[in-house]
Amino acid sequence: MKTSGSDRIMNTVIYGALALLSFVSLYPFWNAFVISLNEGTNTSLGGLTFWPRQLTFDNYEVILNDNRFFKATFVSVIRTVAGTASAIFLTALFAYGLSKKGVIGHKWYMLLAIFTMYFQGGLIPTYLWFRELGLFNNIWVLFVPWMISVWNMIVFRTFFKGIPEGLEESAKIDGCTNYGLFFRIIVPLSGPVIATLSLFQAVFFWNEWFHSGIYINDAALLPVQNYLVNMINSNSAQEMISQLGNVPGGAGDVVSRSITPKSLQMTALIVVSLPIIMVYPFVQKFFVKGVLIGSMKE
Repeated sequence: MKTSGSDRIMNTVIYGALALLSFVSLYPFWNAFVISLNEGTNTSLGGLTFWPRQLTFDNYEVILNDNRFFKATFVSVIRTVAGTASAIFLTALFAYGLSKKGVIGHKWYMLLAIFTMYFQGGLIPTYLWFRELGLFNNIWVLFVPWMISVWNMIVFRTFFKGIPEGLEESAKIDGCTNYGLFFRIIVPLSGPVIATLSLFQAVFFWNEWFHSGIYINDAALLPVQNYLVNMINSNSAQEMISQLGNVPGGAGDVVSRSITPKSLQMTALIVVSLPIIMVYPFVQKFFVKGVLIGSMKE
């Protein structure tokens, strides 16, 4: 289709603005990746922008040889998989019940659920409550408090109300129970919204570090984000470098002189971020449709 001169100018401005926005969003991550591949002492000289000046994989070797990193990653994987699966299942089940007008008191349940979105007990009462429940310093505290997401429930409920009632009625006529209706009819039809909300939930569980740092004291139960936070906020990176310098044979001492705390921190940032980024391509085809479903009004 032929476009006018003003349309071409406008398209150029729009694409230019999008390109600039993309660059501003992606460059910090790219710069961290470049620093992780550059020799630490060389990075400290400054001026490192788009490409490594002195390529090295020593930073990755140090991080990937740290047992604490793999233990923390294992905890994060358990938390993300178990937390996402349980949260999506329970939230969808809750939303399906609230989407039915025949459920007694469904409006009151909806109001109570929405109330919790705006009013919470606060950090100290929640801490005391978790301690009384036996969740303190327990791996269950990493995902049990987030098994129900009210916002995700509203999105699920909006989608479920859009499914034709005749489809469910015909299934019931054929002898399908309520549970069979949910698992055999509703869940297969909810692929886009389930994939989209699962991605949001997985990103949350993978990136969340604040509450795990409060409710868990056992270092073996801390997720990988807390490993990264400890490396940035404490002397963990410097301790790792010092330990390398004590390796017999001199090889560790050579490596310790080529890396710095900043290079280790940037390397840990990249390694921690990659797993959750790699999940996105698998749900990308459902992403736009799922978001649009959640934005429709009843």
